[in-house]
Amino acid sequence: PSRHPELTNKQSLLEVLSKKDIMLNYPFQSFSHTIDILREAAIDPAVQEIKINMYRVAANSNIVNALINASKNGKLVTAVVELRARFDEEHNILISKKLQENGVRVIFGVEGLKVHCKLIVITRKINDKMQYFAHVGTGNFHEKTARLYTDISLWTSDERISVEVNKVFDFFKANYNVATFNNLIVSPFNVRDKLCELIDMEINNAQANK
Repeated sequence: PSRHPELTNKQSLLEVLSKKDIMLNYPFQSFSHTIDILREAAIDPAVQEIKINMYRVAANSNIVNALINASKNGKLVTAVVELRARFDEEHNILISKKLQENGVRVIFGVEGLKVHCKLIVITRKINDKMQYFAHVGTGNFHEKTARLYTDISLWTSDERISVEVNKVFDFFKANYNVATFNNLIVSPFNVRDKLCELIDMEINNAQANK
């Protein structure tokens, strides 16, 4: 895989993300950028919190190591681990125990739902202002499969997205509290309405010769 030019030889990847969105395409670009972002967040004194969804991770995962390092550095770290990840149930139980032993808060999915999203949100406080860096992707946080499967990762600090990603994690913590999502399509809450809205938009565009 090639390295993304915007994330190569940079002093701070979070500073890059604070200025522009980055889209990574696997397996053509390196998954190591996501690991590097988490490693930086783990040691950045301004970072207060890291939240992540973990469906499948590699054995001896660098993602897990970065989260543990963040927790040891005093960050609040939350991992949503899906115990019903097919074929990885036992591995995810072991990962959960390792995370908990190192101070990471582990949430075991949501009753009645299978949590399959691939989200991260990093919270950083700069000059009394909260800044959110969000990851929305299609592939697991798994170093090996990122070299095999075709997936995408979007890293953004755009508040229209990052704040709503944080709301998804709020739902994982308190399932009775379902937020309103204007920019994310979140199953099972607004998928049908959002897709119909987008289809209607394209019908109107076509009728307007756009």
